[in-house]
Amino acid sequence: MKAKALVCSESQEFTLADVELPEMGPMDIVIRTRFSGVSIGTEFALIHNKISWGPYPLCTGYQGVGVVERVGRDVRGFAVGDKVYYRNSRGPFRMGAQAVSAVSGTHCSMVVTDATHATHGPALLPRGVDEEVASTFVMPAVGYSGVDMAGVRMGDVVAVQGTGLIGLGVVAAAKLRGAVVVAIDLDERKLAVARRLGADHLIQAGREEVGRALQAIAPQGADVVFEATGVPALLDSAFALCRPHGKFVFQGNYGVAPISFRFLVPHGKRITAYFPCDDGYAPCRSAIMHLLASGALKWGETITHRVTASDAPALYSHINRSSHSSDVLGTVIRWDDI
Repeated sequence: MKAKALVCSESQEFTLADVELPEMGPMDIVIRTRFSGVSIGTEFALIHNKISWGPYPLCTGYQGVGVVERVGRDVRGFAVGDKVYYRNSRGPFRMGAQAVSAVSGTHCSMVVTDATHATHGPALLPRGVDEEVASTFVMPAVGYSGVDMAGVRMGDVVAVQGTGLIGLGVVAAAKLRGAVVVAIDLDERKLAVARRLGADHLIQAGREEVGRALQAIAPQGADVVFEATGVPALLDSAFALCRPHGKFVFQGNYGVAPISFRFLVPHGKRITAYFPCDDGYAPCRSAIMHLLASGALKWGETITHRVTASDAPALYSHINRSSHSSDVLGTVIRWDDI
């Protein structure tokens, strides 16, 4: 089956390429993509080979919304015309004689995906959900999963260090739980988004001393601290924000290399640590979709860029050149122009 895919070469050149997708199996569905959401963190870690899910060239993307076009003979629960959201596409793709790794391949005009996948299978899109916003569902689900794992309760003071998309997901989820949310970041633009998602207090690191500012809000420290930057050098400062007998969540992805931190602060405070992973699977993804449908989760506030599929290579080149100071936060690719 022929399709158009956003492909990244080993030299980090981005093109919208003609590809051939694998044949549909009996448990697969074929989806025509309407929108795919961009994950700046994970996707560019793959693009830069900081993590690897397969050899170059790559088709990245792990979230999308589309319409079912074909249904495998053994599939139940899906029909042609259904609107769905999904995490991956079956790969590899073929680009002429060359294999393209689908990692996870949702930045493609068509998707072939296993309708019965145990953890990352597709699901029906609830009525009332904005399709564009829904295509960015993974990041709020990751944050929501961390908040759920840590057992955030009403009235807890929750400090979120790092308000990229994952941290913003934590901010929104903690606020929906009734917590007092403190958002911490260097970037005032991200902090402004955190405010719109419900943060009660903003601390701009670099302009104020974070520990002192938090102490004015919670003299003993935060009940729960989420370290969402994924920067190992910031772990010690994050541990210091936690109250005695508090909770600490390693919400960032710290990569494959060993990390270290000073032992005595979390040891002396008797902190309980949590290590969430992935998006909480179907229950968490479903919760996010229903929060979007009800209007309780205003995740559209995170979207700063909307591009057509034809313009996606230029956007990825822009992000790649300025990944540490990019003006891009949430991004959606629209696939109706090809």
